Amino acid sequence: MIMCGMDEVGRGALAGPLVAAATVLSPQRSTLKLNDSKKLIHDLRFKIYEKIKKSGAVIAVEEISARQINTKGMGWANKEIFRRLKNKIPADKYMADGNLKIAGITSVVKADTKIPEVMAASIIAKVWRDKHMIRLHDEHPIYGWQSNKGYGTKYHIAAIREHGITKYHRSKFVRTALIPHPFRSPLL
Repeated sequence: MIMCGMDEVGRGALAGPLVAAATVLSPQRSTLKLNDSKKLIHDLRFKIYEKIKKSGAVIAVEEISARQINTKGMGWANKEIFRRLKNKIPADKYMADGNLKIAGITSVVKADTKIPEVMAASIIAKVWRDKHMIRLHDEHPIYGWQSNKGYGTKYHIAAIREHGITKYHRSKFVRTALIPHPFRSPLL
């Protein structure tokens, strides 16, 4: 049976695309030392990413832009990205991390911590998105995307307050991040 694992990254970011990957692992997968991408340090994650690519794994990556997220919403984006991936890789079974209801895809909470194909997809998607955000940093260095990858760090939020947003920002997410919250520092 051919199992295709899928995972996304960037769902909670204030800027940048939603990125998801799908993988069908090759028989050499036991040498990959897979783990959830969030549990791997940058250098190790990149090394495993390179090993996955060289292992003969089948890989597909999709992006949903901030503009599309602003127009159609994150709920739509999160389902659409997995639908697109399913159409790119033929498999007998599709497994995605999370708790989504998508026809033909089995969704499992924490799949990125226990299913090798989903772990590999998690790593591919994370490295892909990180590289993308570093390229966007070169275009807009004031937001610190080379280090925060578009997430709502104090530095990023302060830069938004001072300079406004770009076409790569998710307007609804930014508005929510800028609302004073009783558990956030008043400096934000």
